[in-house]
Amino acid sequence: MDIMKLGASLLMEKLGSSDGNLDSITSALGGLLTDSSGNLDLGSIVSGLQEKGLGSIAESWLGDGENEAISADSVKDLFGSEKISQIASQLNTDEGSILNGLSEALPQIMDKSSSGGSLLDSIGGMDGVLNMAKKLF
Repeated sequence: MDIMKLGASLLMEKLGSSDGNLDSITSALGGLLTDSSGNLDLGSIVSGLQEKGLGSIAESWLGDGENEAISADSVKDLFGSEKISQIASQLNTDEGSILNGLSEALPQIMDKSSSGGSLLDSIGGMDGVLNMAKKLF
């Protein structure tokens, strides 16, 4: 199962949705977490977390060990009210449910995308992730 489907399944579970909504949730999640090519945009997410003073959370998600929790408010701050509102509307649910679901699903999505915590090591740690993000702009 690819990372976006995994994330959509996690979010679907948190929202209490039925299997029929998996494609809708995958699409909504993709609009939030992927780049223009449809790939999970780790660089932007990590960069956003760094800018918000949450770099240690990003490191925990991408490295070995326990994933640090992120609050619903921090998720909203990371992605912005407008995007969260759009996803809530797209999925016909409230913003609070989306934020709570993302606060639980996002660490797992990021952790799974860095299989075994090897992503940080393979690209030179947090500086490597940020350098990846800079190359995109």
